[in-house]
Amino acid sequence: MKEIEAKFFVFDLEKIRTRLHELEARLIQARVLEQNIRFDLPDGGLGSEGRVLRLRQDTEAKFTYKDAGKSEQGVVNRTEIEFVVEDFEKAKNFLEALGYQPVFYYEKYRTTYDIQASEVSLHVMLDELPYGHFVEIEGESAESIRAVADQLHLKWDTAISMSYHQLFKRLCAKHPNLDPATLSFAALNGSNMTVAELSIHVADQ
Repeated sequence: MKEIEAKFFVFDLEKIRTRLHELEARLIQARVLEQNIRFDLPDGGLGSEGRVLRLRQDTEAKFTYKDAGKSEQGVVNRTEIEFVVEDFEKAKNFLEALGYQPVFYYEKYRTTYDIQASEVSLHVMLDELPYGHFVEIEGESAESIRAVADQLHLKWDTAISMSYHQLFKRLCAKHPNLDPATLSFAALNGSNMTVAELSIHVADQ
């Protein structure tokens, strides 16, 4: 029911993967394409309060709800409720029948590892988005998350509290040709965006 995580922008995702192998991290989900749809009420009430209602398809379909939570020193702490559903399209139709509307579609490739630190188990996610590569570390406390970030040689003060959606909004503000409701590899193919436009710091340099 709780999600505690930190996110880092990196240039060299393969270097992070190699480091995870050196640390004997366990691969628990091989690289998979995630397709996500965020929903909101017609008045935008969820988004305006920082809440998230999401339908995801990777190896299975899942509903996810997240509250606004809070961010301290780069670590985001919030309530998360997630469960598997039988059919992606039926779940989408179900939400729309209740009056929720699709407001944002996004894709990413994700690889997930399990790693031990401070006698607890944490998840490390390697995310490939159309605008760059990221590492997410999820655990039970900020201290254990920082311990793993240190092991991966990630600069702690570069941790990002913004969501992938919020980062994409920054790009859309500078590229009017982009559709702010669609973050896909096809939509951003050939765009001349630059890393600097994200206005975030690189964690692995």
